[in-house]
Amino acid sequence: MTSRDITIAEYFLDRLASLGVDHVFGVPGDYNLAFLDKVMEHPRIDWVGNANELGAAYAADGYARVRGIGALLTTFGVGELSAINGVAGGYAEYVPVVHLVIGPSTAAERTGALVHHTAGDGDFERFERAQRSVSAAMATVTRADAAEQIDRALVAALREKRPVYLRMASDVALAPIPAPVRPLPREGRSFPVDPVSLERFADAAGRTLAGARSVTVLADFLVDRFGAREALAELLDTGGLPFATLCMGKTVADESRSTSLGVYSGAFGDPRVRRTVEDADVLIRAGVRLTDTTSGGFSHRIDPGRGIDLQPESAFVDGTEYPGVPLGVALSALTGVVAGKPLVDAFTGGAGDSPAGASASGVAETAVSASAASATGASTAGRGPRPDEPLTQSYLWPRIARSIREGQTVVAEQGTSYFGLSTQRFPAGSRFIGQPLWGSIGYSLPALLGAQLASPGHRCLLVIGDGSAQMTAQELGTIGRYGLTPVIVLVNNAGYTVERAIHGPEAAYNDIARWDWQRLPAALGVRDALCLSADTPAGLDQALAAADEATDRLVLLEVHTGTHDAPGLLRDIVAGMSDRNGES
Repeated sequence: MTSRDITIAEYFLDRLASLGVDHVFGVPGDYNLAFLDKVMEHPRIDWVGNANELGAAYAADGYARVRGIGALLTTFGVGELSAINGVAGGYAEYVPVVHLVIGPSTAAERTGALVHHTAGDGDFERFERAQRSVSAAMATVTRADAAEQIDRALVAALREKRPVYLRMASDVALAPIPAPVRPLPREGRSFPVDPVSLERFADAAGRTLAGARSVTVLADFLVDRFGAREALAELLDTGGLPFATLCMGKTVADESRSTSLGVYSGAFGDPRVRRTVEDADVLIRAGVRLTDTTSGGFSHRIDPGRGIDLQPESAFVDGTEYPGVPLGVALSALTGVVAGKPLVDAFTGGAGDSPAGASASGVAETAVSASAASATGASTAGRGPRPDEPLTQSYLWPRIARSIREGQTVVAEQGTSYFGLSTQRFPAGSRFIGQPLWGSIGYSLPALLGAQLASPGHRCLLVIGDGSAQMTAQELGTIGRYGLTPVIVLVNNAGYTVERAIHGPEAAYNDIARWDWQRLPAALGVRDALCLSADTPAGLDQALAAADEATDRLVLLEVHTGTHDAPGLLRDIVAGMSDRNGES
């Protein structure tokens, strides 16, 4: 090596660090140990050793959702296959995770040696083929083209917002390479803009909006993934437009705005929200993907051929595609269209002509008031529960929502936790993380680890069920090992309540082992955790207050609710899905 050379491992790590990655998640295995030495020596990147590779993949995913990109390191074969489910979730939900696999030496691969972690047939590309369907880009890094292959994969992850896969032999990782002299190229990091198509889109959108009596914005998670939050906020501010989000896109826009309608869930959400979204003359859909779990089991009434639809690479006006108009650029163009045109005068035709029989902003304010009333935990009968009554989910979710702070990241497990919290109003600057499309149970606990490391100085909150937590509980030890102090609310309802709601409410396969959750953190090495329990409204109030005070400790709050108690939204969506599947 010359004085200007570094190893290929160091080149890779330097490139990651330049993108803001300061943690790499994974599990040591003999093929990657020498590479790990370079990770440990790196001045800007810390190693996070997980309990297993699946947890590491989930953690890298949670990290990437906050930081914009994450990194995962596994060993060849057994390690990468253990992680592939977590990587697949990132692919489904547009999360850029860089997955690096270190394998046997170049000589072993060249000779087809029957080394461990292989299938014993000399095929060293078998596992790479398995990764192909869940990776936006693939690269086998060699000494000859290491810099080119690494840079190409990283740029693809930034552009596509999906996982990329790199494999390199153990000796290649330690081979010399010139240190980079230029930053990672910006060209290719985002989708290209076609100026002519952009102009045509703006003209078409202007004509459509000019003739509209009511306009509503529906936003979803792709706004966040493709860095368009600020562009969306500018459009909403400039136009004063009422907006809703799907639950997967919850918090992509500030829910404390007076024009926020809340979450749209097709036929199963607030009927006022549904009317304002579905009956708008023009519905602007920003980064929307209508899945079964977010659209009320496909109960939505949205015509894909009408309105303005903004996707990552293209924009559409009344079904006509304008390629080369990426999401953020399209939102900025719409801001220019609506600038200087007051909502009521230009787009609603007066208060009496909006879809709900009131001005669009009035509908939003009514929805906000209804949500605020719900957040108090008051029942429709005009009283809250008695302090000593058994705790119910109807009290649990609004009460947790009231404890959320501005700027806080909230991670919710798919199931009762996700659907219970998604309908609650969150404060400004907060972030909501879940996995409703891929829906791999156990995801959220390791994702909390990643999200907390990605947001130092902000205490994260996790809400997870007991069944899901048993899938990945080992990562509690990792959270404690690295001195993290999040709040974990564990809903103990004696099994897989979300599955009971779908099918087999009394079936034994929806039961789980009863764990002593109060003693688990200590057993996993978290010696100073504050462990609390609540089974009444008063007990929950006291426990949340104690958790809020104990900022220097991990808090595990176990809350007990009924075995069959579930959020109304979850029950409604499950019923719709059962009907569609031919069940009753």
